[in-house]
Amino acid sequence: MKVNGKHVVLSFVCLVLGFIISYSYQLTQEEDNKGTDKQWERDYSIRETLIKTEERTLELQQELQKKQEEVSLIEEELAEGEQLLFNLVEDVEKLRMYTGKVKVQGRGVEVTLSDASYVPSQENVNNYIVHESHVFNVMNELFISGAAAVAINGQRITKNSYIICNGPVITIDGNQFPAPFVISAIGDPEVLIPALNILGGVKDQLVADNITVKMIEKETIILEPVIQ
Repeated sequence: MKVNGKHVVLSFVCLVLGFIISYSYQLTQEEDNKGTDKQWERDYSIRETLIKTEERTLELQQELQKKQEEVSLIEEELAEGEQLLFNLVEDVEKLRMYTGKVKVQGRGVEVTLSDASYVPSQENVNNYIVHESHVFNVMNELFISGAAAVAINGQRITKNSYIICNGPVITIDGNQFPAPFVISAIGDPEVLIPALNILGGVKDQLVADNITVKMIEKETIILEPVIQ
């Protein structure tokens, strides 16, 4: 069997071509493996970063919630402090009002006590005029019924006030006033007037003592402070 040069060359070419194809395939496989390893490393790194980010986000959320709770507690304490301060200021204003230190204004009632217009002959005139006990009864009933401030003929009544009867006049804190006696009280008229009108109460007693009683509701009563 003869082997000519062409066959040898062709065989050699085929051998070289086969070697090249085999080498290229192996090289490609190695590159693919390397690429797969790098991709896996990138994916792993991204997952690790994502996990760490989520953990940090959770920590920050928990820290934020804690701070918000602290802020809420501080706001509650401030609100309680403001309410306490408001209550103290309100109490001080009430005390100043009760002691007659400040001018007050509001709705209320006006009760006028007048001597009897007619005194029968042979009767004691003292039984037909207003005495300090009558004024006291009206004033006390008004305070008991919730009056915030009371004045008699414009004279503000305080815890230190005194009332003395001197015949046809009464003396309030050293100032004399003749009848009629106008007792002004700041408070709820729907409470004060019924309290005076209760059956057998203050008004009935005054009428029984021959005192003329007039009561009116006032939308605005202004009581000046006590002059020291």
